[in-house]
Amino acid sequence: MAPAPPPPRRRRWRGVLLVCLLVLVLVGGGGALAGGLYYRSVESDIERVDAFTGVPEQERPEVVVKDAMNLMILGSDTRDPEQTSGSRADTIILAHLPKDRSSAQLISIPRDTWVAVPRSADGRHGGRHAKINAAYAWGGLPLMVRTVEKFTGVRMDHVVMVDFAGFKEIVDALDGIEIDIERGFTSTHSLNPDSRRTFRQGRQTLDGAAALDYARERYAFPDGDFARIRHQQQVIKAILDKAVSGGVLTNPATLNAFVKATTNAVAVDRSLSLVDLAMENRHLRGGNLGFYTCPVKGTGQVGNESVVFADTPAARSLFDAVRRDSVPDIVDSGT
Repeated sequence: MAPAPPPPRRRRWRGVLLVCLLVLVLVGGGGALAGGLYYRSVESDIERVDAFTGVPEQERPEVVVKDAMNLMILGSDTRDPEQTSGSRADTIILAHLPKDRSSAQLISIPRDTWVAVPRSADGRHGGRHAKINAAYAWGGLPLMVRTVEKFTGVRMDHVVMVDFAGFKEIVDALDGIEIDIERGFTSTHSLNPDSRRTFRQGRQTLDGAAALDYARERYAFPDGDFARIRHQQQVIKAILDKAVSGGVLTNPATLNAFVKATTNAVAVDRSLSLVDLAMENRHLRGGNLGFYTCPVKGTGQVGNESVVFADTPAARSLFDAVRRDSVPDIVDSGT
């Protein structure tokens, strides 16, 4: 049975990094970004998506801490050579902003996590266990919201998507980012014309194309998608650190290019205000971010599918801490 196509959009979303560009990039320069009508006009140009239409209120988790915020950050990589049908969310991040906005916790959920997917609105898909990223292919953003909320027990307040091509532009607008590469490797699925890029071990500056190759590579590592999650988290922190550096915030041309690249790269749900969020989180820096991965028991096979099995008790403890807005417990429960 052919998967249901995702809802139509102006651009084809191929987000690779699912970085919290909205939360992380704009927050760093929040004071500058929110300072005038120009940034309000920029915000009005950002694409809006229907993320919650058709999500039944009666099945949604309750709000436990009113002023905390949870964002679901999604995207799909249609350049993936293993991708043979439909658009799937290749990177899934639950970003938690506590009530006091003193920090942010980013929890990566492996895309192959085996979960219960609710039945899609058209009744043709879901209603069974599958990889978590199948929900997007089967029912677009609303089914993805329902699936992540069912799995985590955490109510999503907002949704962010990041464009594949736009991510490159954001890093280039920052004149590159600094990354400490754990070990050398060669990507054979690069953006380069010959599909190859070699990375040397050690700290170095990556431009947009190289950063994207680094963040999306998994074939070169024995732990595959888990290595990619680690590298994505590295790049998120590097983007934030570079975005809040004095050289960006005090250079009008660089800041303008950065803001435009960011707004061209993201799509958000209809109720999210980037400027307001930037102001609320303007004090965040790389040191205030916590990076975690949903606890897992390991990988295995279900039929002919290679899947990731969640460590259910540990995951329940982690996401319960998110619901209660207990940052110390998130830290203790996260991996």
